[in-house]
Amino acid sequence: MSNQFLPFALPAIGEEEIQEVVDTLRSGWLTTGPKTKRFEQNFADFIGIPYALAVNSCTAGLHLALEAIGLQAGDKVITTPYTFTATAEVICYFGADPIFVDIDPHTFNLDPQHIAEILQTTADVKAIIPVHIAGQACDMAAILKLAVQYDLKVIEDAAHALPTYYQDKMVGTLGDITVYSFYVTKPVATGEGGMIVTRHEAYANHMSNMRLHGINRDVFKRSDSNLPSWYYEVVAPGFKYNMSDLMSALGIHQLAKANQFLQRRTEIAAQYHQGLADLPLNLPVTAQNSTHAWHLYIIQLALENLTIDRNTFTQQMTQAGIGVSVHFIPLHTQPYWQQRYGFQTQDFPIAWDVYQRAVSLPIYPTMADQDVQRVITTVRKILTKVQK
Repeated sequence: MSNQFLPFALPAIGEEEIQEVVDTLRSGWLTTGPKTKRFEQNFADFIGIPYALAVNSCTAGLHLALEAIGLQAGDKVITTPYTFTATAEVICYFGADPIFVDIDPHTFNLDPQHIAEILQTTADVKAIIPVHIAGQACDMAAILKLAVQYDLKVIEDAAHALPTYYQDKMVGTLGDITVYSFYVTKPVATGEGGMIVTRHEAYANHMSNMRLHGINRDVFKRSDSNLPSWYYEVVAPGFKYNMSDLMSALGIHQLAKANQFLQRRTEIAAQYHQGLADLPLNLPVTAQNSTHAWHLYIIQLALENLTIDRNTFTQQMTQAGIGVSVHFIPLHTQPYWQQRYGFQTQDFPIAWDVYQRAVSLPIYPTMADQDVQRVITTVRKILTKVQK
C-alpha cells in the first residue's frame, strides 16, 4: 500500500478540459463570451430549466438571487447554521438577518419542523435558503409547502448537489432560484465559479443585468446585436459577478462528465458503507425520496464508545497519510455571528452535536479502489484500538 499522502480532494481534470482552455487562449476571447454562453445553455439543458446564468462564485449567485427577490434591510431569511458562512453572509449584505434553525440529525439538512415553529412566531421572513448538505436533498416537499403557506421565496444552496434528485425531480427545478458552486473541490469544478438557475424569466433577466454592473446588454450580446459595439445602458448599480470563458471552458467538459463523476463517487460511497459498517460510527444516509450526489462522505464518530475525540481521530488520519476534513463548523459558534446575535453554543444543539462527531473522508472520482481501501483500513485500525 502506498505511503504517499492521499489528499482530501482533487479535481478530475482531463485532456478535454485542457484542450478547451488552450482553444480559449488561442481565440483571444478570455472574458465572458461564446464559451460561457455555451456552458450556460448546456447547464440549462442538463438541469431541465429554461434559464442558467454563469457567475464567478456561488456566493455571488446567492447574492444576486436575494437581490432579485427584493430582499431589504429588516427582512429575515431562514437558513441553517450547519453550512459554510457564505450561505448566511449574503443575507447581511442587505442589512437583513439570517434566522438559523436546527438540523435533522441524520441528513444534517434543515429540519422543516423547526422551520414551521419559527414561522409561527417570527415576522418579516422573506425567504428560506435550504442547503443540500453533502449532496443529500433537503425535504423540499415540506419546505415548499411552508413557503406557499407563508408566501416565501425559496432559494436553494445547491453547492454540493450536482446532480441530486428529489422525488424524481432534479435539484434546480424545485425552488424559485437555485445556485451551484464550481469551486475546486466541488462535483463539477472550474476552480472558482457558480451557476444560477431559475424558471422565472423576470428573475433571470434581472440577475443577468446585475451580474455585470447593471448593464442591460453584456459584452457578448453587444457583439452580435444591431447596435453599435460600444453601446450599453446602465439600468441599476450592479456588481462584477460574470464568469470568464477560461472558467467556462473547464465547465463545459466537467459538466459533460457529471454523471460519470457521480457514478464513481457512488461506487466509493458503497465501498465505505461496506468497509466501515461494523465500526463505532454512524454512516451517512440517503433519504428514500432522494438520490445523493456524494460530494462529501461525512461519518459521525460514536464518541460515547471511543476513548478519543474527533480532533484526535483527524490528527491520526493525517499522520497516517490521509487527508480528511470537517463539515461544518456551525455558524452560531463563529465569533462574528456570536458577537452580532449573541448566540451560545447550545442554541442549536443538534448542529453542535453533529459537528463534534463529524469527519469527512476523501471521495473524488480519481481515487483508485486501492486508495479507498487504504482509507477504510486506516479508519478501522484507528477506531478498533480506541473502542471502549
